[in-house]
Amino acid sequence: MDGATLDDRLVTAVRAGDAGAVQALLDKGARPDAAGPDGLPLLCRAVAAYDAPVAEALVQGGADPDRKLPDGTTPLWRAVDGGSPAVFAAVLGDEPRLRLPQDAREALLALARRWYEAGAAEELRHRTGAPGPAVAVTVQDGAHAWETVGQVSLGGLVARSGHGAILTTLEWAFRVLTPVDELIARAVGQPDEDQVTWWAVCWVLCQRRSPETWSAVTAHRHHPDPAHRRAVARYLWMRGVTDDAPSYLAEAGELLAVWAAEETDSEVLAHVLDAFNQYEHPGLEATGLRYADHPDPRVRREVPAALCGDGAPLTDAARTALAALVRDPDAMVRMNACQVGNADLDLLPRIVPALLILAGDPDAALRGTAAAVLAVSPDRSPAVADALWTLLDEDDDITRLEAAYGLALRDDPRTADAIDRLDPLNRFDPDHRANALWAWKRRRTNAPAG
Repeated sequence: MDGATLDDRLVTAVRAGDAGAVQALLDKGARPDAAGPDGLPLLCRAVAAYDAPVAEALVQGGADPDRKLPDGTTPLWRAVDGGSPAVFAAVLGDEPRLRLPQDAREALLALARRWYEAGAAEELRHRTGAPGPAVAVTVQDGAHAWETVGQVSLGGLVARSGHGAILTTLEWAFRVLTPVDELIARAVGQPDEDQVTWWAVCWVLCQRRSPETWSAVTAHRHHPDPAHRRAVARYLWMRGVTDDAPSYLAEAGELLAVWAAEETDSEVLAHVLDAFNQYEHPGLEATGLRYADHPDPRVRREVPAALCGDGAPLTDAARTALAALVRDPDAMVRMNACQVGNADLDLLPRIVPALLILAGDPDAALRGTAAAVLAVSPDRSPAVADALWTLLDEDDDITRLEAAYGLALRDDPRTADAIDRLDPLNRFDPDHRANALWAWKRRRTNAPAG
């Protein structure tokens, strides 16, 4: 296939938003900076379409994010301007601090800061002169459902409002050490903690591993505004997930143990317990037991993870508390208790009936989790197998994959039909559940006759 044909096919793949096809065509020799019908590099098309996976494939394949365009901008400039943190991260590329001259870095920072300080709606109003109200919706921005951002339309232009996250990430990329108080103010200025600015701020603070940063962040746990305290808890949660320095982990665990005993705001307390659950600490179970009957279900939802500690066998006190939580009026509390106690044979007679009810819950996410827990349950009763079979009717692919996986683990005669309903299996690769289904098929195919 000649270069022109490859480039034409690349244009088609980019316009279709097919990141896999884009990567395959680049591997075959398509030009990553090939121009689209408008004469601009295809990377600009991906940026304008808010297509982060395609933008990432193009940049990783060699597309130049700093290429000068006829209007004096660059693809990276346009990514900052567009306000999508996911697209911006895809286009930023490696070592931008070393790659870009000082004046280019300052210009990008100024652009991000202007959008952030003005707000997306006001900046669009300034650009378009449109007098009417802006139309704003919340959209997912990134691979994860919890990464959300506003998308604003006004005067025929559209922008996303993730400039706080972009500015925060860009400052760190250029090693601009923004004061901790200013960063936390950016996060708490967003009422929705799933807004990408919260994640960007906490991620950058986690990268800044100096004692000064630690002290400045944790000082906010005494702030009178609960949002500031929630930001500290989010930061500690993220460090607990990503950090492995023993000295830090011990210090953070001690702080969280004290904080969990003192916090009076239920929402903040739930965040503190969620963070505490990421650390190994001798007081974790006692903290969970203290709050097992807390009146706020958000707090009780965090208790089961505290009761299982570091994976050691459950204590009698923890088992008793979990047995009560399995009957909790809140469905998520029940689910979390079932997840923690699923492997405990003494609790299993209480957990399985609760899981069978949750498998029929109106909430699709709870049904999906129930499928995952039932799949690996040591219970091999027909009731569990029948529930897994029923869950194959779900719209969500992963829920159906879990259900088929559970049937395969039981060597249920309906497993072959379940696999047929998931074909092609290779769309899940690599995945341990899909691998188990492949192995089940091979065993059946190679089984001796008779």
